[in-house]
Amino acid sequence: MTKLIATTALAIAMAAGIATPGLAEKNMTDAERTAFRAEVRAYLMENPEVLMEAIGVLEERRNSQAAADDIALLKTNADEILNDPASWVGGNPDGDITVVEFMDYRCGYCKKAFDDVAELISSDGNIRFVVKELPILGEQSDLASRFAVAVLQTEGADAYEKVHNALMKLHGDITPDTLKTVAQENSVQDIAGVMAAMDSDAVKSVIAANLALAQRLDVNGTPTFVIDQTLVRGYVPLDGMRQIVAGQRKG
Repeated sequence: MTKLIATTALAIAMAAGIATPGLAEKNMTDAERTAFRAEVRAYLMENPEVLMEAIGVLEERRNSQAAADDIALLKTNADEILNDPASWVGGNPDGDITVVEFMDYRCGYCKKAFDDVAELISSDGNIRFVVKELPILGEQSDLASRFAVAVLQTEGADAYEKVHNALMKLHGDITPDTLKTVAQENSVQDIAGVMAAMDSDAVKSVIAANLALAQRLDVNGTPTFVIDQTLVRGYVPLDGMRQIVAGQRKG
């Protein structure tokens, strides 16, 4: 914010005729720089409302540019985001809107969003939902994600959905014994096979691909959602997600 204020102050000063482009450059003498700063301060003290107005305009422009950058990233990576055969797909497979969630089983905000996402998909009825395992919160996160992907690969989509839901509701440490219990309670048929598959290249490659995709999208936290053409970083309550979905349909 300090840098933003300084930049804004310089722009205001130049617009007000206090400074010229030449003086605004780095080749100011010490005396010129001191005089310039004094003039800017005096102007802003007399017109403080101008600073806040200018900051608002700059923030709006920055947000617009960030949104445009996100749209470009989504277009470039659309196929991997939306149609990756290694990712589980739920909701309505033929839905007119696709919601993709990058999530971590140790993420508190992912757990907070879990019921909201489920309600959004259930109540809407026309949303295709894609889960991207993104274990970024340590060893237990990685363990849980490898387990979930191993279930998907060895037991299928229905088994994955049950295990995924159970892990999202799980509180406490995630250990191999915990995962075996989750498997038993959710009717996983070949528990030994799933546990062995967790260390396979096929499972690890899915996690690695998701991490690489997240890096390209500048996703560094969970949950992160792709709602059609909108990239949403962080938790959004149910009403907010519904508004975004409605906006995408109108667009």
